[in-house]
Amino acid sequence: MAVLSKGELAERIIKDKLVEVKDAKRQLQPASVDLTLKKIYKFASQGAVDFDNSQRVLSKVEEVPFNGEWVELKQGAYKVQYAETVRVPPDLAGITFCRSTLSRCGCDVYNGWWDPGYVGKGEGMLFVMNPHGARLKKGAKIAQIVFFKLSTEASELYEGMHKGENL
Repeated sequence: MAVLSKGELAERIIKDKLVEVKDAKRQLQPASVDLTLKKIYKFASQGAVDFDNSQRVLSKVEEVPFNGEWVELKQGAYKVQYAETVRVPPDLAGITFCRSTLSRCGCDVYNGWWDPGYVGKGEGMLFVMNPHGARLKKGAKIAQIVFFKLSTEASELYEGMHKGENL
């Protein structure tokens, strides 16, 4: 696997609509694409995970409203929705990482894996560990997605429950 460079990312954004960015000049990095904050949710119930998904229950969530363009968060775990639509073609896979600026504020975005065939406005897990909380602006760059070229094109594409999410 090889990581796509800025030039390759720019080409694939045009050719495949890999990531629908608002501002390529500001979101395209040397080897990643910045993802921005659209919505934040707090957890309202317990979830359940099993082996074959027959007893899977996703946690219920409640949207945390922005006060104007900003939201103030206390310590804890939150679900976030990214603003950008991502389309992973059969020859790529992706992984998200927290933006280092967010880490320096005492927060983390948990890594997420993006399989070939995924399409949607993805979601992630935001952890606010700073005892003083965090203040985030709607549209803030909170994560970056790195795309890897697969050694061979995927013979099977993602068809899970998250395909098409938030579209």
